Amino acid sequence: MTKQNSLVGFLLIGFGLYFLVSQLNIPYLSEFYSWPTLLIIIGTAFLLHYYIIKDHSSLFTGALLLGFGIHFHAIRHVEFWTDDWPFYFLVIGTAFLIRYAGARKGLIPALLFLGFGFFALLWPVNPAWFQWIHTGFQTIIRYWPLVLIISGIYILKK
Repeated sequence: MTKQNSLVGFLLIGFGLYFLVSQLNIPYLSEFYSWPTLLIIIGTAFLLHYYIIKDHSSLFTGALLLGFGIHFHAIRHVEFWTDDWPFYFLVIGTAFLIRYAGARKGLIPALLFLGFGFFALLWPVNPAWFQWIHTGFQTIIRYWPLVLIISGIYILKK
């Protein structure tokens, strides 16, 4: 396998392990047969791909998908974890920060996303103007499959 094909190889290994474990029906792992696990697998494949060929776009994408996968698992499995919209800003800020560590790009967006996320999460009472952000994220969560469909059509037309 060449270095360029490492992403496909890691994805195939990850998905293969996921489906093998789900077919073996291991009781301790049954809670992880879900779509957030697939996000974690894809994110990990992108991060491993980055470490093989040093493709900086793979670093940001991998960190973002891994972060969202961990967040969605934590909502279901960690008692103190909440599904508040500031966590999305923290995940995006962390992905930018990880990208900055590897590519020396994206420090300002990282600090802005992390700062805003921590401010919104730790502030005792959210200001009234935060409501539009909450509404926006609820809309995105509801219609995100349309973004995938539109992106796929765009890629096919391009």
